[in-house]
Amino acid sequence: MNETPVFSDEAVPLPEWTGDLEQDAIAGIRTVFDPEIPVNVYDLGLIYRLDVSNPEQIEIDMTLTAPGCPVAGELLKRVERAVLLAPGAKAVKMNLVFDPPWSPANMSDEAKLELGML
Repeated sequence: MNETPVFSDEAVPLPEWTGDLEQDAIAGIRTVFDPEIPVNVYDLGLIYRLDVSNPEQIEIDMTLTAPGCPVAGELLKRVERAVLLAPGAKAVKMNLVFDPPWSPANMSDEAKLELGML
């Protein structure tokens, strides 16, 4: 695996691509970590919608843990760049949404375990 410093404050291994655009997009998103919580944004439950039906314009609805997040713009750009690395991805449209509001219930079991919530 190659490593890249683009998606977090530290080098993160790039995923092994499968050739399935949705799975590869998710794998890419999982390389992006929230700077305040040591969990990737996918497992935090910040991705509300991922539509890969048109590789020319993948659409992602993403929220934040708090509306006033100081790195909101950078976090969205990191997710976009991570998805564009997936083979077959041509363009990404990021939509920042706050409805419904994020809550810890959105997190995967793996994220809850990582944070000692299980």
